[in-house]
Formats: sequence, C-alpha cells, structure tokens
Amino acid sequence: MLNASLLSSNANLIQTLISFLDKCKSISELKRIHSLAIAFGLAQYHPFPSRILSLAATSVFPDVDYSHRVFRQLQHPTLFNYNALIRGYSKSKNPSKSIAIFVDMMLVGVTPDHLTYPFLAKASARMGDPQLAGSVHGIVLKAGFQSDRFVANSLIHMYSSCGNVVRARKLFDEMPEKNSVSWNAMLDGYAKCGNLGLAREVFELMPERDVVSWSSLIDGYVKGGQYGEALAIFQRMKVVGPEANEVTLVSVLCACAHLGALEIGRKTHRYMIENALPLTLELRTSLVDMYAKSGAIEEALVVFRGVPLNQTDVLVWNAMIGGLATHGFVMESLALYSEMKIAGIIADEITYLCLLSACAHGGLVKEAWFFFESLNKERMTPKNEHYACMVDVLARAGQLTEAYQFLHQMPIKPTASMFGALFNGCMNHRKLDLAEIVGRKLVELEPEHDGRYIGLSNVYSGIKRWDEARTMREAMERRGLKKSPGFSFVEVCGILHRFIAHDRTHPKSEHIYMMLSIIVNDMKFDAEFGSPECELYDHEFL
Repeated sequence: MLNASLLSSNANLIQTLISFLDKCKSISELKRIHSLAIAFGLAQYHPFPSRILSLAATSVFPDVDYSHRVFRQLQHPTLFNYNALIRGYSKSKNPSKSIAIFVDMMLVGVTPDHLTYPFLAKASARMGDPQLAGSVHGIVLKAGFQSDRFVANSLIHMYSSCGNVVRARKLFDEMPEKNSVSWNAMLDGYAKCGNLGLAREVFELMPERDVVSWSSLIDGYVKGGQYGEALAIFQRMKVVGPEANEVTLVSVLCACAHLGALEIGRKTHRYMIENALPLTLELRTSLVDMYAKSGAIEEALVVFRGVPLNQTDVLVWNAMIGGLATHGFVMESLALYSEMKIAGIIADEITYLCLLSACAHGGLVKEAWFFFESLNKERMTPKNEHYACMVDVLARAGQLTEAYQFLHQMPIKPTASMFGALFNGCMNHRKLDLAEIVGRKLVELEPEHDGRYIGLSNVYSGIKRWDEARTMREAMERRGLKKSPGFSFVEVCGILHRFIAHDRTHPKSEHIYMMLSIIVNDMKFDAEFGSPECELYDHEFL
C-alpha cells in the first residue's frame, strides 16, 4: 500500500498517467501505460486498476483476457470491476465466461445491480441457449429487477435471440412503459425469427421510428430473401425516415447484390457520398460485393483499390476474388489471390471456396486439387461447400468417373448439392448412364424437389426410354409437385421488373409484346436478306 507521503510526491506522475489513459487509443498503448504504473509502484493506487480493467474490457480496442488478468490481481474487486468484466466477455468470442464471472461474483457475496443483468442477458443471447435464458430470467425475477425497463428490454432481446419470440412478446406486452428500445427489441426479435408479418405489424404500430427500426425491418426482409420488399422499404425510408446508417446500407447493398440491381446499387453508393457517410471497410466490402455480383467488375475494382492496403481484411479480398471468379476472370482471380498473400492477408475457408469456384469456371483441375489440399495444410476442415465445389470442378472438366469416386471416398455424407453438380456434368458431357444413377439418388435425397424428377425424366427422354420418362412426370404429379416457373429480373431506370415465361401480368405487357414482335420481324428481315451476322447465328445455333 502506498503511503500518503509517497502519493503526495508522485501526484504529478499520477495525474500524468491518468491523462495518458484518457487519451489512450490502442491496447498496446494501454499496456505501456500499465507497465509504467507498475514500474513506478502505482499499479495498485486506486484509480489505476479499475480504469485499466474497464478500458481493456469495454473500450473500442478490447482485450478482455488482459482485463481478466488485471482483475485477478485485485484484492477486493468491486461491483464496478465485476460489471466491466461481465460486459467485456458478453461481447467477446467467449460469452460463456460472463456467466462464470457472474457465478464467482455471487459466491463471494458481491450483490448484482440493474447494470449486471443486461450484460448477463446479452451473453445468454449470444450463446443462444433457451435453458440458460430461462435461468437468467429467473434470477432477475428473484432479484426484483424485471420492472426495470433497461433490464426488461435486454430480456426481450435475449429471448428473441434464443428463438423464443413468444416469451419475448409476453414480456413486451407486460411492460407498463415502453421506450424506443423496447419497440426495436421486439421488432428485431420478429425479424430475426423470420416472422416478417408480425415484424411489419410492430413497425407500423411504433409511436416513433428511428434508424434502428428501419434497419431491423430492412435486414429482416433481406435475411428472409424478400429483397425487393427490402429495397421498397429503403425507398420509403429515404422519403419519410431518418438518414440511413452503415447497418441499413449494408443490408440494402446485400439486397442489390442478390437481385443484380446495379442501378439501385449505384444510387445507394451516391447516397453515401452525398450524405458524407464514412466509407467504413464493411461498407466498402458490401460495395465490392454488390458491384461484382451485378457484373460491374471495373467498378468493383475501383472500390477495392480505393481501400488502403494496410486497412484491408480477408473479407474484402474474398469479395473481389469471388466476383472475378463468378464472371469468368479466372486468371485475374488467381492473380489477386497471389497479391493477397504478398499483402500478408491470411486466407480463410471462404477464400478457398472462391478459388475452387474460379478453377471450376476455368477447367483448372490441377490447381483445384492444390487449393483443396491446402485447406488441410492450413488446418482448416473442408466444409460441404468445398466438397461440392471440387465435384463441380471435376464434373465440368469431364472427369465424371473421378468425381463419382470422390463423392464416395469423402469423410462426410454426400449432399444433394454435390450429386447435383455431378448430375449437371453428366448431362453436359452426355454421360447418361451415370446421369441415371445420380438422378435416382437425387430423387431419393430430395423427393419434394420438382427439379429432380424433371432432370431424371430428361435423362430417360435422352436415351429414348419414354415410359420411364413419363413415369417420372407422373410420380411428380402424384406428390402434388408442379414445376416452379423460372423468372427473371430486368432493371429499367432503377426499377426492377419480374418476368416469367409467357407473362401477361406486367402492366405494360401489351407494349412489351408489341416491341418483341417488332424485334422478331426485324430479325426475320435480316434473315431473308442473308446478313453475315444472321448466317453466323444460323450455323452456330440453328
């Protein structure tokens, strides 16, 4: 213990170190300041342990394990110290440690307060354990804190994250006074559970909607695959709602990427610039992904190259490598991977999936084997997607026997997507005897999938086994399955139009078919006069 005279003589030093802590901007700086405090014998002086512990656990540059080491050196930890550590672990990769710290806290007789339980609920939400959520709720009830709005809001979020949205709604309805956090927690709960009808109902009933409300609803529609509706809500938000933030725009760009809505994606990019929103790495990654998936590779590269090299991460490299691979820029994709290694970015499982996809598009079997085997060398476990991609590589290259053998030698059970990749290869290379075997397996694996019956029926038609082809169609009909019509999106002036074959539902279908008729007549006119282009089409496709 430092005596009063020593503290008095070191007053200036203490004040200097505290001012350093106030200006600290990284965990390395924090550790250096801590080292100085230890060197001058000030590490146990009252402000330092708690300040260092709290900064290490809860700042924007957390190292919660370092915080825990500081905590263990305290002779008499306070409630503030316990709360800081529980909060830190609730946001970490190991939220279960929050529960362990809470248990230790109870054992030594430190009484929790209204701040402890929300951090505990957040840890439980991250773990997604319904039984644990019930236990946390029971402790809150026993302590008499359920009427605290801050605690109740965290419990709603906890139950929603654990999939018990009914219990969350019960808590919500029982709250005597709700604030925007309460409404947003309930809205987000429904959105995350995929109940978009009730999410929309809560949204429309909200007395006030902030950016969190709009973002939660948009993200819910994106997660539910209703990308068009997500974009429609964003358009409404721009008219009557608050300014979008990073979370909103990441979801919007994701919707654009799935729809290939390039013009809307470009407008969203302009919206960021016009509103002076900071282009964070996550937003730049979403922009790269959107442009790449929409076929605007040059624009994707411009955004990608605009990120300073020392600020990139594996996600933005994956988005660019995958975008190049998808659009057939195979060698460019592999070259970018080499550049990524030089930059010191460590590849992950998604990187190798992108590389395998590039190899599939380029027919690079040898390179695909190298990347597939690199997964084990880098101590990564190949996932179903990696195996499916490897089957696709072999099947596209016509190595159908090898692909079939690979399927049966895998350490995991083959999935329908793996057999589907092999089936497509068999059809493309007219290996119909193997296509029949694989097609039967696909029907067995996915008896409710209409495409599996149609695929096998096409195999039988290809080898003129008409009775069996008809049998497949009849089996599909007996199950009440109908062929799902394929559809296309066409973006015109930033508006998405959906079409299926022989579609007459579009409000301008009469004009569309009139224009189609004019185009067809023009093509016939060219054919009659034997244009060179038409001759090329005749020889190649007719």
